[in-house]
Amino acid sequence: MPRQPQLTSRLQRFGTTIFTEMSALSLRHDAVNLGQGFPDFDAPSALTEAAQRAIGEGRNQYAPGNGIPSLRRAVAGHAARHHGLDYDPDTEVTITTGATEAIFCTLNALCDVGDEVVLLEPFYDVHRVATSMAGAVARGVPLRAAEDGGWRLDEDDLRAATSRATRVIVINAPMNPLGKTFTLEELGAVVRVAEEVGAVILSDEVYEHLVFDGTHRSVCHVPGGKDRTVRISSAAKTFSVTGWKVGWACAPPPLTEAIRAAKQWTTFTSGTPFQHAVAEALDWDDAYFEPMAADYRRRRDLLCEALDDIGFGVTVPDGTFFVACDIRPLGFEDDLDLCRRMPTEIGVGAIPTQVFHEDPSAHHGLVRFAFCKTDEALAEGIERLGSGLPGMARPDDR
Repeated sequence: MPRQPQLTSRLQRFGTTIFTEMSALSLRHDAVNLGQGFPDFDAPSALTEAAQRAIGEGRNQYAPGNGIPSLRRAVAGHAARHHGLDYDPDTEVTITTGATEAIFCTLNALCDVGDEVVLLEPFYDVHRVATSMAGAVARGVPLRAAEDGGWRLDEDDLRAATSRATRVIVINAPMNPLGKTFTLEELGAVVRVAEEVGAVILSDEVYEHLVFDGTHRSVCHVPGGKDRTVRISSAAKTFSVTGWKVGWACAPPPLTEAIRAAKQWTTFTSGTPFQHAVAEALDWDDAYFEPMAADYRRRRDLLCEALDDIGFGVTVPDGTFFVACDIRPLGFEDDLDLCRRMPTEIGVGAIPTQVFHEDPSAHHGLVRFAFCKTDEALAEGIERLGSGLPGMARPDDR
């Protein structure tokens, strides 16, 4: 008898992404979606007009696999102007289909089956799944509670998670979902541990322009860091174009060659007119970047103050457009259960953080809210939370 095809894989245990699940719940129940991190307002008109102009000029065919030269030059120039980091656009910059492809290509290029990848927890879920798709084993390092009410990376914890098999250490700076920025001391610990085990650092910096207190700090600013780091970013969050999927990876030539070898067998290339538009936007001056960050800070303060008034345990984020709140002061314990109930019972969508840990018991009982929303959406979400949460059944009442 013919054998039936094997229809299962190691990836099925991850199921549907939490973002898809919670956004679907929000849509089904007409909830205010404060979960998934996409802006619900328009991108800058100058950017969309640049894309339309590129389309009208016939720039619609395959771009070079590594990205159009003007965008690679713009990425390099942007990193130099804003962060003091120098990259050769020809040998150290690769344009990708969003930061997600850059992450997948990096891990697939560098990891063999059985290699280990260290993830700081709570991690962005793509980091975990991309590790598995590369055949590697994830090792989680939960951040510890800090005296100021935030979170800190402990160097001994990081070192304990590494071994001879460690190939990559992944850091997200600023960090989704906590909104944390890392100190230079913490970034130095990442570099020291990476040097000890000969690991590459993957630094996901898509929120590089959403830092509200001080300036953006990259692991590449630490002596020795840039030489072993793949620095990844994208246009999505900076310019409110999450659907364009234009990202990039900056790395020393040997790492760039490996990433390009993986990328040529994935999308090869994408989004030619969008690449031309983003090349223009990256050359904009601080007249765009500073007001943009200031407006997000205003939204952050508005939401954090309201959540604090409602009774959440609020740690004000240093960056990103997320705030992670402790639900335990309100009498709830299970963040996944609460997030599954809120769209139905009070009409608000949010994201639980326990799913961003290798061991869900390591989570802090945190729910992540996004403030990249219009003032009207934030006001409606806040009103529903304030009026609806007091009436929701607590675990002991069910």
